[in-house]
This record gives sequence, C-alpha cells and structure tokens, in this order.
Amino acid sequence: MSTLTTAWRRAAATVLGMFSLALPGSAMHFAPAAGPGNSPAVEVTDNDVTQANRKIAMAYGALVQMWNNDFRQIGERFVAPRVARYDRTIMTACGVIRPENAEYCPNNNTIYYDEVFTAGMAKLASRALGTDGDMAAVGVVAHEMGHAVAMQLGYRSRDSYENESTADCLAGAFAKQSQRDGSLEAGDIDEAFFGMSLSGDPTLESTGSRRADRIIHARLARESHGTKEQRMANFQAGLDGGAGTCLEDFRDLR
Repeated sequence: MSTLTTAWRRAAATVLGMFSLALPGSAMHFAPAAGPGNSPAVEVTDNDVTQANRKIAMAYGALVQMWNNDFRQIGERFVAPRVARYDRTIMTACGVIRPENAEYCPNNNTIYYDEVFTAGMAKLASRALGTDGDMAAVGVVAHEMGHAVAMQLGYRSRDSYENESTADCLAGAFAKQSQRDGSLEAGDIDEAFFGMSLSGDPTLESTGSRRADRIIHARLARESHGTKEQRMANFQAGLDGGAGTCLEDFRDLR
C-alpha cells in the first residue's frame, strides 16, 4: 500500500500563493487553517482515503435526501450537485482548483474535494479525539452542499464571509437532521467542531512591506470564512436551530 503525505502549512508571507479568489460566480472554497503554530501534518494511506470516501458517499445520500425534502416543503426543487474527487491541481468550469481544498462550482453544479485532504482531516480528528474522525471529512462536503443550497435559493453575496457563514450554518443543520435520524455516531459532533477549529481564517503577520500587507489583507478578505471561533459558532447555530436559523426560506420548517 502506498503512503501519501499531506501537511497544512500556511504562513502570512505565502498567503498570496495559497488563496484563490472567490468572487460571485466563481467557486466557493473550504480553506484550511493558517498561521504559524497551527500547522498539523498527518500521513494518509490509500486505505484512509478509501474509508473517508466511503463515509462521504454515505453522507452525500443523506444530504441529498434532507435538502430534497426541505426544498419540497417550501415549494422548490433542489438539484443535487454531483461530487468529484481530485488529488492534484485541476481545471474546472469555475477555474483552477488547488490541492488541500474543497469547492462548490455553481457553473456546473459540482462539489470538488481533494480526497487526500479530507482523509487527512478525518485522521487528524481521529488522532486528537480517539474516534474514527469521519465527521471531520463529511463536514467539508456538508459545507460545500450548503453553498449549493443557498445559491439555488438565490443567496449569493459579494461578501465572502456572508456566503461562508451560511454554508457553515447549513452544515450544522445537516448535523441536527442526522441527530433526528439517529445516524450520528458517538463523537461525530466533536469531530465536526474539530474540523472547524482547523479551518478558520489565518492570523496574518506583517511582511515588512506595507504594500504587500495591503494586498494580502485585501485578498484574504475576498476569501474570508471567519475565525475558527466564528466558524464553530455558525455551525452551532445550525445545529441548535436547524436550517431556518440559516436561511429565511426554511424558517417555518420544523
């Protein structure tokens, strides 16, 4: 069995090379954590990837069922996005997608996720929490599905954080539905929060150049997902209140 190695190492001085633009009409991104002192690394085997993909495939069916039902209740039709795995830089209908990421592309209604990255998230969660870690991987796809849900209902802001906070909230709503269905395993919620804790906006440090700092901060603002605390709070809101907390359209659903 071959062994793949992935590491999330982000520093302020390299942000320009690590963050792609996420303007309206482009892909929506799941951004890994950034900053010195927060650089987890883990070895990922072929078996790890296979197991994470299997859990994501199972969760995908539950996600589609949930959103089909919720859309039907409000008189709308949900067009389930397809899911495509990748493990290297690829070109899509929304442009280039780099490794260690996941994105929803509205141009062809597809969720792309780096299968080594998601398997690594699951393994990091497993190592930290003593669980199987699968919800850390599933949460990535649930977040991207949240983008599809919001955008199909006409919610697409020029403000990156507004888009991302809604997707995090809708991922929490999926976890709430999974609780109702009895499909959550022990530790799943902790795994989801652990994944969020790794994926907040980086704390940027000065490069020593005021011009470079302005460019980096401006680009990060266009990619903003919120701090890890904000991301966890947005997920918690959906977990507590369901989809109606995240989007007005679902307010009257149970």
